[in-house]
Amino acid sequence: MVETSGQGRRAASGVAERLRRGRWLLLAGVAGVIAVYAFADHAVYILPPALLLLVAAALVPDRPAPVGVSGAGTAEVPELRRLNGEYLAAAVPDPLIVFDRSAAIVYANAAAAATFGPLAQGLSLPLKFRAPEMQVLLDEILSGAVASAAIDLVEKLPVESVYRVTAAAVGHDTGLFVLMFKDQSEARRIDRMRADFIANASHEMRTPLASIAGFIETLRGAARDDPAARAQFLEIMQNQTARMSRLIDDLLSLSRLEMRPLRRSGAKVDLREVLESVIDSLAPLARDNGIVVERDFSAGRLEVPGDRDELFQVFENLLENACKYGRSGGRVVVTAASGAEMPEPAIDVMVRDFGPGIAEEHIPRVTERFYRIDAEASRAQKGTGLGLAIVKHILTRHNGRLSIRSELGKGTAFTVHLPVN
Repeated sequence: MVETSGQGRRAASGVAERLRRGRWLLLAGVAGVIAVYAFADHAVYILPPALLLLVAAALVPDRPAPVGVSGAGTAEVPELRRLNGEYLAAAVPDPLIVFDRSAAIVYANAAAAATFGPLAQGLSLPLKFRAPEMQVLLDEILSGAVASAAIDLVEKLPVESVYRVTAAAVGHDTGLFVLMFKDQSEARRIDRMRADFIANASHEMRTPLASIAGFIETLRGAARDDPAARAQFLEIMQNQTARMSRLIDDLLSLSRLEMRPLRRSGAKVDLREVLESVIDSLAPLARDNGIVVERDFSAGRLEVPGDRDELFQVFENLLENACKYGRSGGRVVVTAASGAEMPEPAIDVMVRDFGPGIAEEHIPRVTERFYRIDAEASRAQKGTGLGLAIVKHILTRHNGRLSIRSELGKGTAFTVHLPVN
């Protein structure tokens, strides 16, 4: 009789062990799914539900042990299960909140507290998140209308943030539910920037195309036999096609800069030689605008690591702008010397004109793509609105920065700060 009872206990113990093993196999399987899809294109949509499943598997209660199973460790299982769930939730990098049927918080990980402030146990979620869409999500989950759901939540304070909120029930009849918040702010910002960029680029292309189309129609009609009008229209059409060509070139430059990583070969670029080349190449433009370019280079080596062609493009854009928009000042000064404002060794190159200057409210935005202080003046000077955006992008790739000082009526100074190491 004793032997039979012992065999039953051993058999029951084996069943319990298989149940526990199966549960941890579930955890391992879900973790494997997360690992496989972590680098997939649609990871942003796959990871939240997968992580919710993982947390749910950890928090779901163990099946009751078969009759006859007992032991000293049995009483510790609920506490161990709770700790496993909390440890797993704490390891999730995104904000995660576990709540009960009354919509009261049971557990919130550190990421949730850091994002939304203190989240004490027992705090009501409808009082914490008052957005109507959040109320609807909680109602749907708590009523059992859906097993899982997702919404987009916009938080206005302290700064505007957008979260993809996923909610799901934890297991069956546990009375627990999980909310996970995936920050979409950066992705939304990039989407808006891309949409604005496409809209601006389309607008810039549409104007010269409409002009060319109109002149072609005129040349095929009323001006067909008018040599003077034909010559005038053809010149305008040539200017418009040149404008489109410059715009396409600048767009391609931005695209190449964004797609191509900077390969740091360790080679040094001689800024003195680069600046001399830029000044020589723009000498005809300076002469046509009545500008005298003055040099003021300090003695000693002026070398920085980087890509010579890209740095040439930086100073070419800055000097070209100075010659076009600062021509009323009659001169441009280009200086290069060891930087005094940088915490690490650096070289500062300043391009200063003595023209009309830039109003203070425009300075923070002049490096934005297609931003123009005076659109008509920019187009008259054959500008595309992308030059300073390219400058800023190249300097970022070289760990440098651009500072701008200007005073109305006294000119503008663009200073490039480049680290020596």
